[in-house]
Amino acid sequence: MTTPMAQSRPLAFRMQLKPGVAAEYERRHDELWPDLAEALRDAGVHDYSIFLDEETMSLFAVLRLRPDHKKDALPLQPVMKRWWDFMADLMEVHPDNKPVEWPLKPVFYFEG
Repeated sequence: MTTPMAQSRPLAFRMQLKPGVAAEYERRHDELWPDLAEALRDAGVHDYSIFLDEETMSLFAVLRLRPDHKKDALPLQPVMKRWWDFMADLMEVHPDNKPVEWPLKPVFYFEG
């Protein structure tokens, strides 16, 4: 029997850090707000990782969503907007402080 978690596929995108802020970016994520974690879970995010290319300061995010996810509602959540404001000094952002994201094209997937 296949579970809903097993049916999810990764979604990946790139973001850009400003120079010299990697340690602070990591520190802030180490102290992720409980209400933000709850909002992510409620939106159907069940696995979320961010990787840093220290040479280019590019962030590569990979997340998995439940099939019944509500990810598109996250930008409307007040806690999400507060998080964007909190992180805006560290990365490239839009005028509303939402991080600039570049979607990554999947080219290989293996699930054993």
